[in-house]
Amino acid sequence: MRSFDDGSASQAPNAFNPFFLTRFGEQDEPPTGGEADVAGPWFVEEVPGVGFGLFRAGESLARGFQPAAVFPDRWLALVAAAVLPGTGRDAAFRLEKEPGTAGYDVVLEDGTAVGHFALFDEALLDAMNIAVGLARSPWSLACLLEAAGPLALERCGALLDERVFAANVRTR
Repeated sequence: MRSFDDGSASQAPNAFNPFFLTRFGEQDEPPTGGEADVAGPWFVEEVPGVGFGLFRAGESLARGFQPAAVFPDRWLALVAAAVLPGTGRDAAFRLEKEPGTAGYDVVLEDGTAVGHFALFDEALLDAMNIAVGLARSPWSLACLLEAAGPLALERCGALLDERVFAANVRTR
C-alpha cells in the first residue's frame, strides 16, 4: 500500500492540502485501506519509450503520477489491471490443512465447506480465488477479456452462445 510519507502526496495533484494529507497519513490505516489502495478502476496508459503503465482512476503521467506497474506489452498491463483489485480482498476460499473423509475441504470465511480436493492443492485454490476476484468485478473481467484479444473472444462467444442456447432448449 502506498504511504503518504514517501512524498507522493505533495508531488502529485490532489484535492486535499499536502499538509492535511501528511498529518492524516500519520494515523493508523483502517482495515479497508488495503482494498481501497488496489480497488481501481485501473487504466492502461502508454509510457513513451518504456511500455504500458497501470494507473488508478484520476492518475496519469500527464498529472504527474508514476504508474503502479509497467509492462512492455499492453495485454500484460490489462491482465494486471484485471487481477489487481482482487489482491486487496480477503480470499473467498481457504483450504483445510488436514484431510477429512472426502479429502481437503474448501471452505468459505465462515467455515462452510463448499467442496473438497483429493490432494492438498494450494495452486488450485489460489487460481479459484483469482477467478472469483474477476467474477466479482465487471471492470476486472472486461480488462481480462480485452487482454485475451479478438480471436479468443470470438471463440469464447461461440462457446457461450452454444451453452446458453443449449440451456434454453433444455428448459423449454
